[in-house]
Formats: sequence, structure tokens, C-alpha cells
Amino acid sequence: MSLQEAKATVVEDFSMFDEWLDKYEYLISLGKELEPFPEERKTEDRLIKGCQSRVWLDCEEREGKLFFAADSDALITKGIISLLVKVYSGRSRQEIAADDFSFVEEIGLRENLSPTRAGGLAAMITTIKRIADGK
Repeated sequence: MSLQEAKATVVEDFSMFDEWLDKYEYLISLGKELEPFPEERKTEDRLIKGCQSRVWLDCEEREGKLFFAADSDALITKGIISLLVKVYSGRSRQEIAADDFSFVEEIGLRENLSPTRAGGLAAMITTIKRIADGK
């Protein structure tokens, strides 16, 4: 599935819900689908700075593609990072770096988060882009 298709799928999935409470429940369920993140990888260098909750993000490059693994100690935040991992894992650095992450706006995620969670979302996006840029 292409990046555009993956983003369109997320937009379609979120459009099934009319209420934000239902969308939050969906985010929580996405977080529960994340692959288990080993405790030994929950290190300071993998913590995303700028998140109120603790969010760990790890990345491995294989055959020109970036594969992300993540975890968080907060349910909704775990769902948010899970959503980003689901869309961007397995993509090339160039694909990720060139993307505008606009699907986040399309589903209304940023505007329906508390200011601290919205700041955390921005930090997650910045970290993924920084990794893709090789910084």
C-alpha cells in the first residue's frame, strides 16, 4: 500500500465515527495493537522530547526503508504514536521527509486534542521527520 493509500485509509477509518469520544476509543484500540516494545529499549535516547506523556520511538533501517517501533505510558498518546507508526513504518526516508502529514489535519486530530497532547503530536511528527532526514 502506498503512503497516499495508507493516509486515505486512516481518513476513511476516522470518518466512520461522528463523535470524538468514539474516535478517542478508536485511537486507544490502535494503541493496543502496537507490537510489544521491550523494556530494555525504553531508554532516554528513545524518548520523544516535548510530550507530556512518556513516548518512546525506535527506528531501524532495512533495505532502504525505515521501520518504527513505539510505546507510551498513556492510552491516547499510545494510540496517536501507533497511528503514525502504522502510516510511516516501512517507508523510505525520502517518502517520509517529503510528506506533509496533512492527514492529521484531515481527521481533525490536532484540533480535538488538549494543548499538551497537540504539542506531543507535533513533537512525534518532528521526531519522525528528523529521523527520516537522518538527523
